[in-house]
Amino acid sequence: MNTFYLKILACDRVFYEGEATILVFPVEDGEMAIMAHHEQLMSAVEIGTLRFKTPDGEEHIAIVSDGMITVKKNRAVVLVYSAEKPEEIDAFRAEAALERAREQMQQKQSIIDYHISAASMARAMARLSGKNRGRKT
Repeated sequence: MNTFYLKILACDRVFYEGEATILVFPVEDGEMAIMAHHEQLMSAVEIGTLRFKTPDGEEHIAIVSDGMITVKKNRAVVLVYSAEKPEEIDAFRAEAALERAREQMQQKQSIIDYHISAASMARAMARLSGKNRGRKT
């Protein structure tokens, strides 16, 4: 099985470091996938759900903030502000953050404040979506 080295770095920790068979990450217009021996690449990573499989076939999920990825010589390094496993997300806090962002979006604010509120809302929605996706049924 073809694998590549994957390292996912968040500001507060190394989320994952090891071999992977595929990496799927959010981009501005959808998702992008990386597999072994992918061509050299540098791309933005958007807020959303990142997925990867390890050589044992296990799929891992991370809810990530925006950041970037570099791929070179069968190595992928993802650098994001935050990365969380679905089980690490506090749904109550994520709901509260979403509500605060919605309230801020309804207020008259500068364009910079508007974009900050929009980013807060996107992150809260991604965290809630990821939390629900990570639940075992």
